[in-house]
Amino acid sequence: TTKPAEVAGAIKALLKEYNSKSKITFDDILDFHVRFESIHPFQDGNGRVGRLIMFKECLKHNIVPFIITEELKMFYYRGIKNWKDERGYLRGTCLSAQDDMKTALDYFGVKY
Repeated sequence: TTKPAEVAGAIKALLKEYNSKSKITFDDILDFHVRFESIHPFQDGNGRVGRLIMFKECLKHNIVPFIITEELKMFYYRGIKNWKDERGYLRGTCLSAQDDMKTALDYFGVKY
């Protein structure tokens, strides 16, 4: 968690780095999310805001979005905690959630 006096600068630096990328990948979105969560800019609701940002960024970059369900939350938290050492935990959890979204999109005939 970033000290309150340093939050604005940390968010600004994170956004500058993220927005400087020429092409945003799935892993870029996950990395942004983990770093956003580690800054912890709000007193409450950081996870919800962060997951909403991930959803929006997936849509913006033509990546199928995903929703972290209650069933996946424990795996999601493990993935965030271990991101620096093992990216596969969070990536795998989010890809699983993405598969669930694809199933729903297929059911409704939505192309992706």
